[in-house]
Amino acid sequence: MTDHKDQQSNAGLWDNVTSALEKVGMSPLGLILLIIVAVLPLFPPFNQEHIVRWLIMGAFLAAQAVAFDFTAGYISVVNFGFAAILGLGAYTSAILANEMPFLIVQPGISPWIGIWIGAILAGVVGLGLGWLTLRLRGIFAAVMAWFVGIALLGLVKNLTGLTRGAMGLHPKSLLPTTANLPYYYIILVMMLVVYVALRLVTRSHFGLAFKAIGQNLEAARASGINPTKYRVFNFALSCMFAGWLGGFYAHYYGSLTPDTVMHTSKTVEVLALAYIGGRGSLWGGMFVAFPFVFFIEYLRSNLTGLPGLHMVIYGVLMVLVMILYPDGVAGLYYWAKEKIASRRS
Repeated sequence: MTDHKDQQSNAGLWDNVTSALEKVGMSPLGLILLIIVAVLPLFPPFNQEHIVRWLIMGAFLAAQAVAFDFTAGYISVVNFGFAAILGLGAYTSAILANEMPFLIVQPGISPWIGIWIGAILAGVVGLGLGWLTLRLRGIFAAVMAWFVGIALLGLVKNLTGLTRGAMGLHPKSLLPTTANLPYYYIILVMMLVVYVALRLVTRSHFGLAFKAIGQNLEAARASGINPTKYRVFNFALSCMFAGWLGGFYAHYYGSLTPDTVMHTSKTVEVLALAYIGGRGSLWGGMFVAFPFVFFIEYLRSNLTGLPGLHMVIYGVLMVLVMILYPDGVAGLYYWAKEKIASRRS
C-alpha cells in the first residue's frame, strides 16, 4: 500500500515538473540537453579555450536562429536584413561605450546598458521597417528588408567619423577578463531568454494570430485579424532581440567591421540553421546550431585552402531538407515521438 502511494506521489511530482517545463516551452529532454550544454565546458576536452569559443558561437547562432524563425516560421516573412539589424545593435552599443578620441563621440556608457539601448534602437528600426514593408506580400517584403539591410551596411561603411567604416571598431569588453567561460554562460542565458520569451508569445493569442496569418493571410483577415498589426509586432520583437545579441557580439569579440557582422551571408547562415532545424519550431535551429558550429570549425581548421566551404554545405543541406524532409529536424523528432507513442499504446 505504501509503495503504491509512493508511486502515485512520484507520478504526481513528475507531472508537475513536466507541466512547469511545458509552460516555458521546454520538455524534460530539452532540459537534459540544456544541462549537458551548460556543463560541457567544465570537462575535457571541451574546457579548452578554443572549444569554449566554438560553444559561444554555437549559442550565439542558436539564439539568432530562434529570433529569425519567430518571423520566418510564424508569419512566413524572411527577414534578409536580419544581420544588418543585429549589426545596428552591435554598433550602437560599441559607439555608446566608446571613450577613445578616434570617434567624434565618447559617451563612455557601460556596455551592460549599451546593449539594451542597441536592442531598443534595433526594435524601433524593425518597427518602422515592418510598418513600411509588411503591407507588401510575398517576396516583396523580404526583398524590401534586404534593401534596407544593404542601406544600413552602406551607412556604417560611409559614416567613418562615427563607425570608422572598413577600419573597424574595437569595443570595450563586457567583462574584465580574457577567459571565455564567463562569456559562455552569459550568451547561454541570453539564448534561453530569447527562446522562452518568444515561446511564451507564441503560446498566447498573438501566436494563434501569427499562425493564422502565416497559413492564409486572407482567411486570417476575413476572421477579423489585422495582419499588418500582428506582422509588424512580430517583426519588431525579432529585430529587438537581434540587436540585443549584436551588443553581446560587439563586447565579446571586441572587433567590429561592417562585413563581418552585417553582410547578407551572415543572414543566410542563420536562415539555413532555422530551416534545417525546422521552420516554426523555434527550438529546431537552436538544437542544430551547436553540432553545426563544431562541424564547420573543424572543416575550417583542416581545409584552409577551401574558404567559404561552409556556405556550400549550408546550401546543400538546405536543398536536401526542403526536398526530402521540409519539416526539418524538429519534424523528424515529432514523427519519431508519435511512432514511439503509438507502439506503446
